[in-house]
Amino acid sequence: PQAKLIFSMSLLLGTTITISSNHWMMAWTGLEVNTLAILPLISKSHHPRAIEASTKYFLVQATASTLLLFSSASNAWFTGQWDITQLTHPVSCTLLTTAISMKLGLVPFHFWFPEILQGSSLMTSLLLATIMKFPPTILLLLTSPSLNPTLLSMMAIASAALGGWMGLNQTQIRKIMAFSSISHLGWMIIILIYSPKLTLITFYIYSLTTAAIFFTLNSTNTLKLSTLMSMWSKIPTLAAALMLTLLSLAGLPPLTGFLPKWLIIQELTKQELTTMATTIALLSLLGLFFYLRLAYCATITLPPNSVNHMKQWHTNKSIDMLTSILITLSTMLLPLSPTILTIP
Repeated sequence: PQAKLIFSMSLLLGTTITISSNHWMMAWTGLEVNTLAILPLISKSHHPRAIEASTKYFLVQATASTLLLFSSASNAWFTGQWDITQLTHPVSCTLLTTAISMKLGLVPFHFWFPEILQGSSLMTSLLLATIMKFPPTILLLLTSPSLNPTLLSMMAIASAALGGWMGLNQTQIRKIMAFSSISHLGWMIIILIYSPKLTLITFYIYSLTTAAIFFTLNSTNTLKLSTLMSMWSKIPTLAAALMLTLLSLAGLPPLTGFLPKWLIIQELTKQELTTMATTIALLSLLGLFFYLRLAYCATITLPPNSVNHMKQWHTNKSIDMLTSILITLSTMLLPLSPTILTIP
C-alpha cells in the first residue's frame, strides 16, 4: 500500500508539474516523473506480458521525451526562448508534434498502445488511457497556435479511421478500449487548432465514460467478450448500464458522448471544413459497430454451453458508489451541456 501510494502521488505530481509549467525543462521533468511512476504499476503482476508491456512503455516514452527535449532545445537555439508558448521554429514544431503523437499513441505512432493495455490490469489500463494522456494533451493545447494544421488533420483522420478499423476484429476488451482511445484522440486533435476548449471538453467526457466502463469491467472481472456474455445472467442492471455507457462512448444521442462530437462537427462546419467533418463523422461509424457488438454481448447474448473460461460462480453483486456516479454522469450529462459550454 505504501508503494502504491507513493506511485499514485508521483503520478499526480508529474501531471501537475507538466500542466502548470512555462519552461520546457519543467514540462519534460513532469513527463519523466509520470513515466517512472506508472512503470511499477504496469509490471505489478510480475506476469511476462506485464513485464513486456512495461519495457515497451518505457522505451516508447523515453524516445518521445528525448524528441520533445530535442525540439525545445533546437527552438531555444534558434529563437533564444525556453517558454512553452513561444515555440515558433518550423522544424521544432514538427519534432514536437511527432514527440507528443508518440506519447499519446496517435497514428502512425500507435503500435505500442494496444499491446501495453493488453499487458496491464484494468485499473492500470484506465490510468494509461486517461490520466497519462492529459499532460501531453495540455502541451499540445499550449503550443497549438504554432502547429501545422494540415499535419494534425491528417493524423487525426488516420487515427479515427485506424482506431475504428482495427477495433472490429478484436475479442479482448482492453484492446478494443485501446483502439477506441486512438479513435477518440483523432476527434480531439482535429479540433485542436480551431477550438482548444472543445479538445478539453472532449477529453474530459471521454475520460469520464472510459472510467465508467473500466470500473464496471473491474467489478465483474471481465476481460474478454466471452466473459462479457455471461454478465446479464449475473448482474442484469449493471449489464444494462454498461450497454448505455458503451453507446455513450460511441457518441449516440441523447447520451453524454454525443455532446463533443456534435460540437466538433459544428465547429468544423463553421470553419468551412465540411469535407473533413463529413469524413470523420463517417469514420466514427466503424467505432459504432464494435461498441454495438460489445453492448450486444453484454445484454442480449447468452454464452454457449462450451465456454472455455473459468466460471465465476460467486460474483460480487454489490456495485460501489463511484461506479454508479460515473455511469450516471457518462450517460445523462447531455441536458447540462449549456452549463458546460458557458464555463470559461
